[in-house]
Amino acid sequence: MPRIYACSLADLPEGEALKLETTPAIALFRVSGDQFYAINDRCSHGNASMSEGYLEDDATVECPLHAASFCLKTGKPTCLPATDPIATYAVSLEGSDVYVEIPEDTR
Repeated sequence: MPRIYACSLADLPEGEALKLETTPAIALFRVSGDQFYAINDRCSHGNASMSEGYLEDDATVECPLHAASFCLKTGKPTCLPATDPIATYAVSLEGSDVYVEIPEDTR
């Protein structure tokens, strides 16, 4: 599975998100330390950027428009109004560089 360079560790502080301008766009989150998660940047309930959402300590993110919440580990919604999951992507670290694995069928 191909991977893309996302950022360096220094570019994404803990508790923050970064939108990767890929196709589809990906939201990369740094929850704590070297714990990173990547999901599709588009809320499954509506046209909202998940990278602009509210990151919670339990590795969930709340949509900035609809208050739907998603698990960053699985992409599954944790509350209404969302009922459909969001795609997740594997994240890897190599030294101080962060990479996201992109499935062939989404590139």
